[in-house]
Amino acid sequence: MASCPGFEFLDHTADVLIEARGRTQEEALEQAALAVYEVMTDTSRVRPLIPVNIVVEGMDLYNTVYRWIEELLVHTDADGLVFSIFRVCGLSEDGTRLEARVWGERFDPSRHEQRTIVKAMTYSQIEFAQDQDGCWRLRFVVDI
Repeated sequence: MASCPGFEFLDHTADVLIEARGRTQEEALEQAALAVYEVMTDTSRVRPLIPVNIVVEGMDLYNTVYRWIEELLVHTDADGLVFSIFRVCGLSEDGTRLEARVWGERFDPSRHEQRTIVKAMTYSQIEFAQDQDGCWRLRFVVDI
């Protein structure tokens, strides 16, 4: 059984299926973001130089998860940032509001490995539930 917290990449025909795990929903969301950036680069080489505050609101928990990942990707696309540290500071009880602080730096091809570009978050195969061991598991697909 995979450890909690953590993440892994599961088999998918065309895109990347991620399973992120955490002892809390917030921790699973942090692991999900880390996994997305591991698709793109080696996050262990990304220095936490630039802090960014993230606030997203969704219609439900799945929409909030979608907007969380999309908001991070917007900062990558618009500002050239890659992130390595993710702290979800608050998730509303109904799952419709997420507040986080993330840290990273501008992508530097001389220091950062360029892996696969993540184009977008999707709703494909999205699941977010607690298992019998109390571990929260978030599965979703990103478009590459």
